[in-house]
Amino acid sequence: MSEQRTILITGAGGFLGRLLAETLLKDPQTIDARLVLVDIVAPKAPQGANAIAVKADLTDPSQADGLFQTSYGVPDIVYCLHGIMSRGAEDNFDLGLKVNFDAVRSVLESARRFGTNTSQPLKFIFASSLAVYGGSLPNVVTPDTIATPQGAYGAEKLMCEILINEYTRRGFVDGRILRLPTIVVRPGPPAAATSSFLSGIIREPLKGVPTTCPIGNSLSSPELDLAVWIASPETTIQNFLNAARIPSSSFMLHSRVVCLPGITVTVREELEALEKVGGKEALRLVEFQDDETNRRIVSSWPARFDNGYALSLGFLVDEGGMAPIVERFKKVVAAGLA
Repeated sequence: MSEQRTILITGAGGFLGRLLAETLLKDPQTIDARLVLVDIVAPKAPQGANAIAVKADLTDPSQADGLFQTSYGVPDIVYCLHGIMSRGAEDNFDLGLKVNFDAVRSVLESARRFGTNTSQPLKFIFASSLAVYGGSLPNVVTPDTIATPQGAYGAEKLMCEILINEYTRRGFVDGRILRLPTIVVRPGPPAAATSSFLSGIIREPLKGVPTTCPIGNSLSSPELDLAVWIASPETTIQNFLNAARIPSSSFMLHSRVVCLPGITVTVREELEALEKVGGKEALRLVEFQDDETNRRIVSSWPARFDNGYALSLGFLVDEGGMAPIVERFKKVVAAGLA
């Protein structure tokens, strides 16, 4: 039996926002949901959906307030996905701070003003990032590992996390903070993210398009042994749905942060999976041009996490390593959806 809810998605014009909206409308528990889809450019609503598409600058508190005053009423769930990606935030500090922190605070304040008039705090699900980590880290990150970001994007995400935890403590919202692994493979054009190449070295070659790997200068470069923490889009979206269904009492008392489960792969293992699935002709489309800034930021992120806490809550992890993820994306390419 489905339950009709109003669900607000900020950043709904982005890849994850679009995929989340489509998945919500197929899932038996949310198939009748009313969606409020928001972005700086009005996003496209899924065909036949019970949805409102809104163009809004969320750094303007009055526009953030408007999202809680639509004909659908106050949302039951907010998915806060908007943002300037990691390299974009690093290169334009002021814009990153405005979009990645100020705009999130505006939405939180609107949720506080309008949501506290309802019977229970609305669920505020925030897409954070492993970029909150940096510096000297243990070999395996646990829920007790202190976040010490080494880039603007990670710092902005961490500031939002602290604010959401405080709003939750005070009962303004029911926060659920998801630290996402790097999502691989993302369809569509390259994003302004430091980690964008991790999708690009799979996506473009499988589409028959040359691409550049900014790590190392050749296939034999030792830099390719750089390890990263990833999850597939399909698993990540399912975990977004799971985040709204976990009882509030299941989270730790002092923090609503959950590092979503992921897997560890190296850049070299990605390229090996590309060759296995796409053949040598696909691998030949990858060129190398080492980028010190890119490599510094990505190498500051942890590559191994203890999945135990997240799995105990009911979150999912990709099985089988990198090859199944590349195989699934090859089918996306074949269907013309990449």
